[in-house]
Amino acid sequence: MKPRVDFVIGGAQKAGTTALARYLSRHPDVALPARKEAHVFDAPDFDDDWGVAEVDARYAPHFPEAGGHALLGDATPIYMLHPRLIRRIARYNPSMRWIVLLRDPVDRAISQYHMERRRHLETWPLPAALALEPLRLAGHADDFSDASPLRTKSYLRRGRYADQLDAIHSCFPTTQVLVLLSDDLRCDPASVIARVCTFLEIPQPPEPPVPERVHEGAYAPPGAFVRGLARLLLWQPSRRLRQRYGISFPRGRGPSRA
Repeated sequence: MKPRVDFVIGGAQKAGTTALARYLSRHPDVALPARKEAHVFDAPDFDDDWGVAEVDARYAPHFPEAGGHALLGDATPIYMLHPRLIRRIARYNPSMRWIVLLRDPVDRAISQYHMERRRHLETWPLPAALALEPLRLAGHADDFSDASPLRTKSYLRRGRYADQLDAIHSCFPTTQVLVLLSDDLRCDPASVIARVCTFLEIPQPPEPPVPERVHEGAYAPPGAFVRGLARLLLWQPSRRLRQRYGISFPRGRGPSRA
């Protein structure tokens, strides 16, 4: 039985996944969930014994009219965060294609923090939230419940990109993984969408994408101390990313605000 879903925009959160999903949803050969994030593999009641049929039953309500599309995709950023979710996806569809968007992990962490503040799920000042993260996540390494701090307090953990890419590559060949940078999507969406279409083996879009800004945060940029603290706390993960995958942050551009 062929799995229903062919590709995932698997992360990272606050790195442009919503914008990319919107661009792709306009392609005549692609269907994505109307609400973008299906949250199938990270659902609290997901059963690791499920096969293709059970997972497809969870996906079915997200694609009520997708019969004429060549490819179905899911854009749920948490999928790349945890090796267990990646293994679930590999069991469901070993041929799954992964699109991964990476953003400067400091900018990404700050953006997530302000998102959680707007949702009234964060009350600590940013420096304290960063410093307290290991304590807040302790005991929740495999907690996918709706109230898990893994979902809302993982400011630094989500920026450990090398570990997450390692987990993806341990389950999927490199030919099934496309790594993109959010700055490139923001500055030159047409080029990025062209790469995505080539990767998914679908025709180039009939019209070039019109640049748009999605979920742009309205918050004052943090001072040098807070940015320096975040950069220090993410120094080792950023070093591993540079050594293993040749990707460096910062890239010499001003921070994006998505």
